[in-house]
Amino acid sequence: MITLIDRPVTLFGGKALVEDAARLDRNELNARLAEKGVRYDGALPSKPGEGTMARSIVEAHHTDRGDGLLHLKFDALTSHDITYVAALQTAIACGLEQFPVPYVLTNCHNSLCAVGGTINEDDHMFGLTAVQRFGGIFVPRHLAVMHQYMREAVAMSGGMILGTDSHTRYGALGTLSVGEGGPEMVKQLLGKTYDFAWPGVVAIYLRGKPRPGVGPHDVALAIIGAVFSSGFVKNKVMEFVGPGVSNLSAEFRLGIDVMTTETTCWTSIWRTDDVIKNYFGVHGRPGDFKRIEPAEAACYDAAVIVDLDAVEPMIAVPFHPSNAWTIADFKANAGDILRKAEMDARELMDNPELDIDLASRVKNGQFRVDQGVICGCAGGNFENLVAAAQILDGGEIGCGAFGLSVYPSSMPVNKALMDGGWLQKLVAAGAVNYPAFCGPCFGAGETPCNTGFSIRHTTRNFPNRDGSKPNAGQWSAVALMDARSIAATAANGGVLTSAFEYAERLKEHEPYTFDASIYEKRVYNGFGHPKPEVALQYGPNIKPWPQIAPLADNQLLLVASVITDPVTTTDELIPSGETSSLRSNPLKLAEYALQRKDPNYVPNAKRAKALEEARAQAVKNGSAVSEEAAKLLEAAGFDAKNTAFGSLVCAVKPGDGSAREQAASSQKMLNGEANIAREYATKRYRSNLVNWGMAPWIVSDEDRARFRVGQWLAIKGVRAFVAGTGETVAAELIDGDKKIPVTLSLPGITEGERKMLLAGCLMNAYREEK
Repeated sequence: MITLIDRPVTLFGGKALVEDAARLDRNELNARLAEKGVRYDGALPSKPGEGTMARSIVEAHHTDRGDGLLHLKFDALTSHDITYVAALQTAIACGLEQFPVPYVLTNCHNSLCAVGGTINEDDHMFGLTAVQRFGGIFVPRHLAVMHQYMREAVAMSGGMILGTDSHTRYGALGTLSVGEGGPEMVKQLLGKTYDFAWPGVVAIYLRGKPRPGVGPHDVALAIIGAVFSSGFVKNKVMEFVGPGVSNLSAEFRLGIDVMTTETTCWTSIWRTDDVIKNYFGVHGRPGDFKRIEPAEAACYDAAVIVDLDAVEPMIAVPFHPSNAWTIADFKANAGDILRKAEMDARELMDNPELDIDLASRVKNGQFRVDQGVICGCAGGNFENLVAAAQILDGGEIGCGAFGLSVYPSSMPVNKALMDGGWLQKLVAAGAVNYPAFCGPCFGAGETPCNTGFSIRHTTRNFPNRDGSKPNAGQWSAVALMDARSIAATAANGGVLTSAFEYAERLKEHEPYTFDASIYEKRVYNGFGHPKPEVALQYGPNIKPWPQIAPLADNQLLLVASVITDPVTTTDELIPSGETSSLRSNPLKLAEYALQRKDPNYVPNAKRAKALEEARAQAVKNGSAVSEEAAKLLEAAGFDAKNTAFGSLVCAVKPGDGSAREQAASSQKMLNGEANIAREYATKRYRSNLVNWGMAPWIVSDEDRARFRVGQWLAIKGVRAFVAGTGETVAAELIDGDKKIPVTLSLPGITEGERKMLLAGCLMNAYREEK
């Protein structure tokens, strides 16, 4: 089904994949190509990346400064209502005057105000007045989920788009798209660049054709399951090529593409063809299509071969999309698989009192679920919901515990489903129809009952991603499945069922018809027409960022939390779900930092913050520091005048998942100054740390094991180190009367990153430029 080739490969003529082509005798190479009906007489690519689609698109957006890094400017930008207030507040503080490129604000996350009050709609009014003032695009709530609107109205072949959501992926349309935290958005809004080392490029070679009953989520989960644990495509470009691409519809490709985020790749790109040309035509934008293909000979760092005709209906069991199994294998081994998931849950949820029991759901060889959800940028598209309607047509889901919810990804999709009678078939079978909303994907709405089990065509199934609160004695679980198998399960009354059992119901249908008037009547499009006379409308919850100090000469950092899980998600660093409504209030949101993972983190961090505030005041007044501060300074051999207290989080591999900058900024609001890790799960989380003036230190496993909560990390001359050119510095852990030496490093740190750390955060750095 999935084959990994972990060495250079060359693609010839778009269809012949040859390993280590440069090492082959030319006669042998020609013989291999002839076997596949390809002829190539030109020179071979000299290095990986040469001839790839990714390389050509990136180079068209890159300004070479001779430092070996990419310096990119994007064609369009997008944020949703959990992220845009913070990004705009930062940009405004840095002197924003108008948006330089189309900036789309969507309202698909903060639509359900779980904490009550007016604060969600206050954010939306702030967003509307901001796009009016600075010349942007505003998509009202429930009109479309972020990524569906960008596909329908903005993405362009050969272009690049930056979004403050990790699932910013429009590669199937030929648009190289990247999800990052808000500070990277701010750089683009201020006319600056996105700086990144040249990435590797991995060929995702598709061949064959999916069998009836197999959907895009099945293919995506199979790929994620094959590559995630090894980091096979981490921070690389996934380039989809091969003859199998032409056997997939545009929406099928988009459904796979949006899930590439879960592999930890940097971005993705697909070759485009007449199928994509037709997609742009249907959406009234034929001029935004361009045929994109690799060169006649394109060299890749590695390859993933996907036999589409061998893919089966899949299920990703709790608590990660990579925990993927075929439904057939899952049903045959459900007890063992679920007992392993129970072990993972007990470790991840850190609550030994929870009675986590999944295996007992298997009775008489059947596994029952409580809920099905088809939603958002991955699941809520036209073809997925038509397939679900075909499977459920004339049937019913029953009146027991199982329920099915469907969320079309945009109002144009909703209207097309109604026009074709598909939505009526779903409702007649017992499904509940909701407007466009991303809530079930991140824990705002559709939370199952305690100990409940939900199957979802959404993007993630991390712990608590469904909205449950294990630290409050509640837990539930989410498994990811394709809409087709979710519908098959619904047709079977909640008994887990593969779509293969209903494949004969899946038929050709009338194509999707897009009604552009829906957006024309409601979307505010003011790009290129800023109205500086418009005043920004602030709500009482929208608070500015507090003043942040630059990096001190020396640091004393309290070890406020130590996390030993193999991977720590951004959801664990700052919870998704009900806290989403607080994201415009940085200090209030910070109270929830690590709430579900380590409830002691916030009080620990506040202790260090209080010490720093008292030290700064004492230095200002010329008075003595507190007894505790004096003892720590004496132990480290530091002076109160040039030393700052702060805190840190120590983890193995933090930052998997969301692009939300609040995973880092909430630590900074509590005087967090660093993370300690073996490695960082994603580039975007590491970037968020740096942009918020927090050093992303790397340590050896041996040194990491020395960190304990309550110790103080003393870093002498940290400012001089960051201002220099080195990558490694010696430090000490102060543990009572003991001093434990450790070595900290910042491998690959760039000049621009040093600037951010020295200034204390991005806002400070850009203010200093004026």
